[in-house]
Amino acid sequence: MAVKTVLKELGLHFILVDLGEVEVMEDITDEQRSKLSSSLRNSGLELMDDKKAILIEKIKKIIIEMVHYSDEMIKTNFSDFLSEKLNHDYTYMANLFSVVQGTTIEHFIISHKIERIKELIIYDELTITEIAWKMNYSSVAHLSNQFKKFTGLSPSHFRQLRDKRRSPIEDIGN
Repeated sequence: MAVKTVLKELGLHFILVDLGEVEVMEDITDEQRSKLSSSLRNSGLELMDDKKAILIEKIKKIIIEMVHYSDEMIKTNFSDFLSEKLNHDYTYMANLFSVVQGTTIEHFIISHKIERIKELIIYDELTITEIAWKMNYSSVAHLSNQFKKFTGLSPSHFRQLRDKRRSPIEDIGN
């Protein structure tokens, strides 16, 4: 909404306004670009012109959407999926991502998967086995090992800690 408002204020007509991406109909003058950048910064956003930075943001967006918002399983290798989706060589993207972000794409994916697993455990709607399947792990053991490596806790211990913090409604105030 903030981006659409800024574009309208500058008299720019947009075709697309999506997370991390804007497509405008007209060519933007240097003055408009400067005003756009300043207005976005005031809204806590940033105008990115650098093609490499834009590619990094697209990689992050795809990973976040895949991990947090999609129930669809990727049938191919993730590196092939990313290369196909962004039309770039995976090795190039992986090297660029590592240099710019200071972490690998794989580590970024795993970090997001662990956070999503924590959410799913806290919601307490799925078993660990169901979570492993949903998050595309080959086994519960693989999920558990990765979860413990990142958090220091097993998924079941994490669930127990969450349960210990809660008091049954009938015990509150007694």
